[in-house]
Amino acid sequence: MIIPESHFKPRLQVLSEEQLRQIHLATLAVLERTGVQLSHPRALEILDGAGAQVAGDRARIPGWMVEDAIRRAPSRVVLCRRDGQRSVLLEGDKVWFGPSVDCVDYLDPVTDERQRFASDHCRVTSTVADALPNYDWVMTIGMADDVPADVADRVIARQVFTYCEKPLVFCCKDKNSTRDIFEMAVLIAGGEERFRQAPTIAHYSEPISPLLHYDPAIDKLIFCAEKGIPLVYYPAPQAGSTAPATFAGTIVQGSAESLSGLVLAQLVRPGTPFIYGAFATVMDMRTTVFSYGAPEMNLMVAAMAQIAQHYRLPFFGTAGCSDAKFPDPQAAAEAAFSCLSSALSGANLVHDSGWLDHGSLASPAYMVLVNEILDMVRHYMQGIAVSEEALAVDLIHRVGPGGHYLQEEHTLAHFRDVWYSRLFDRSIHARWLEGGARRFEERLREQTQKAMAHEPAPLPPEVTRELDRMAQHWS
Repeated sequence: MIIPESHFKPRLQVLSEEQLRQIHLATLAVLERTGVQLSHPRALEILDGAGAQVAGDRARIPGWMVEDAIRRAPSRVVLCRRDGQRSVLLEGDKVWFGPSVDCVDYLDPVTDERQRFASDHCRVTSTVADALPNYDWVMTIGMADDVPADVADRVIARQVFTYCEKPLVFCCKDKNSTRDIFEMAVLIAGGEERFRQAPTIAHYSEPISPLLHYDPAIDKLIFCAEKGIPLVYYPAPQAGSTAPATFAGTIVQGSAESLSGLVLAQLVRPGTPFIYGAFATVMDMRTTVFSYGAPEMNLMVAAMAQIAQHYRLPFFGTAGCSDAKFPDPQAAAEAAFSCLSSALSGANLVHDSGWLDHGSLASPAYMVLVNEILDMVRHYMQGIAVSEEALAVDLIHRVGPGGHYLQEEHTLAHFRDVWYSRLFDRSIHARWLEGGARRFEERLREQTQKAMAHEPAPLPPEVTRELDRMAQHWS
């Protein structure tokens, strides 16, 4: 009998169907009973006209409005490379990893010196992200300390457009910045119609936990909805601080905060591409930090990814980050745990891969280390192929007891199925000594310098000239 090849993709589920139902109903109850606070006049008018109960700066959103918005939102969002190639397809349980946003410090990969993040550091980190094959998209990564604050977000975005060809998820301070970055993306795409067909950017914005939408975030949400810019609307509830200490309560609040943004976006423009989620983690009561390495963070990410799949909404996740201060064993352990958890749970657009010191430190070396972890995770996620060829029953019979498989054609055909690292060392001690006894830190530094030497395809000269002209009008 011929056995057709089959694969089973490893999966992680942390909620039962009944728990999903209870969380959904609790989320609707929060939005109906407590509602959200916002002072944006147009947003209040839109919500009031659509059926929400608006009183002063409080909007209570009935369950039918939430469920209607979920139905209207696209279940699939596509992001494209600079050349228009569709490369990141957010749907179902497909997973795509990318780096971080808004780091204030930079860790030099050669000297280990920590310094304020500057615009040239964005050139380095964007180049490294472009070079690393397991980073599918990029973020603006840091906050340029060497340029005026009023234009820093646009300077950083331009650096990424110049030194990385992958889709960009950007963060910025207000609607004017959003418009300017959108105009850069439209220029590079070759016009607004081409951009709509192949969006190369998504905008990242946040409500404030608990249950507060501030005016600049609403301005940006409305602008993105009107222009068809995919929008990540991503609160950061901290269990025990800005959210209930229970994980289920934190998930309910974070989901309510993101879904309230979804309701408004769909009212502004039905079908607006929206990416749901919340960065739910714990407050470490010993240090008060917003932890990026807590196992509870990964548990809540997995739960919210499962909720997103239930809603058929693309999800914004978090993994590959650490509370450690260097790319050390703690950083590696926390990254490996979170990346595997996110891959198994199908957390679509996973950010913060390569972020250190609970969200404050960008490290090219750590990005390279996380890239290797992601390579291992992706190999694992292929699962085990089962077919007549893979089961190898005839081969096992032919070799028989006491034989070996070293000279078999079957071995020649399949030995490359094994994962081999470019960074980790498997040699015996004697061979390691013969090879120069290079420790992990040396190998990581070498791989990082190779990534930093990568040269992305340049922008056309006429595009660069137009970007220069645009920059003269930023304020």
